[in-house]
Amino acid sequence: MEIGISTFVETTPDVVTGEVISHAQRIREVVEEIVLADQVGLDVFGVGEHHREDFAASSPAIILAAAASQTERIRLTSAVTVLSSADPVRVFQDFATVDAISNGRAEIMAGRGSFIESFPLFGYDLKDYNELFEQNLELLLKIRESEKVTWKGGHRPAINNLGVYPRPVQEPLPVWIGSGGNQDSVIRAGLLGLPLVLAIIGGSPLHFAPLVQLYKKAAEHAGHDHSKLPVASHSHGFIADSTEMATEKFFPSTQQVMNKLGRERGWGRYDRSSFDAARSFEGALYVGDPKTVAEKIIHLRKNVGVTRFMLHVPVGTMPHDDVMRAIELLGKEVAPIVREEISQWEEAN
Repeated sequence: MEIGISTFVETTPDVVTGEVISHAQRIREVVEEIVLADQVGLDVFGVGEHHREDFAASSPAIILAAAASQTERIRLTSAVTVLSSADPVRVFQDFATVDAISNGRAEIMAGRGSFIESFPLFGYDLKDYNELFEQNLELLLKIRESEKVTWKGGHRPAINNLGVYPRPVQEPLPVWIGSGGNQDSVIRAGLLGLPLVLAIIGGSPLHFAPLVQLYKKAAEHAGHDHSKLPVASHSHGFIADSTEMATEKFFPSTQQVMNKLGRERGWGRYDRSSFDAARSFEGALYVGDPKTVAEKIIHLRKNVGVTRFMLHVPVGTMPHDDVMRAIELLGKEVAPIVREEISQWEEAN
């Protein structure tokens, strides 16, 4: 069972002071967070790509590269790369470079992305949202398979027997498919034999169990050994020395972000009752002391089938020291509990 962190490198206004941290400072803080995650024994750290003022990471590969030379073991991934509006050649080159710096620890999580700012920024039409992703994924996988590439699609100039460099340390460079729970994306990942990561950020995580089974059936149908295909979850949460402390620290910034996104997308108001329901044992928020969070991750592994858990922290701007403490607790206290319990459970099953 792999355990790690994901972040969108948030730069929302501080809930108490109203101050906004600079993009530069927050990026430097995230590099420190990745280094700490490596030191406390976490398995993976993911940085999500966005192109808006309240998220500082428009280029996850550069942030991961900065951390690669300061870390030894932790895997470094996008979470996700918005592949619909990205050039697959550059994506591969960027992450092959991270792979070189880290000596074989880079990964790509490819997704459509839930935000659309990158489409007008790079000159793409939203009506091509799905087709762009399909064609770009096809090209990315083709580049991964062969040094020399010949390819033709409808939205990018053709490539005629050209080399793409550098080549990665890993063969192949891992490519995951990110999904918010869409059946088509789950089936696509299975048919392609690619690892799957599910954004489980609302409702009951157990509702994702049928999607995991659908993914495995699609993989089996295509001739892949689904037992060798990892499934990850990405879920919001926060850990502190007590559940009361974790709750009081995490709620304000979470509420601020959820209500801002709610105004943009037409969601209902996010209040304390919504938060408390989500942090219940059956909810999708992993907030509490180490024991509480560990028990929820174990429950997710046993009932949904994920083999990698990524805690998304923070949601909105939180004090850097609090985020660092949450990472420390995840690595030093939560992860050992989860790994021991899951190891025993797998041996018994």
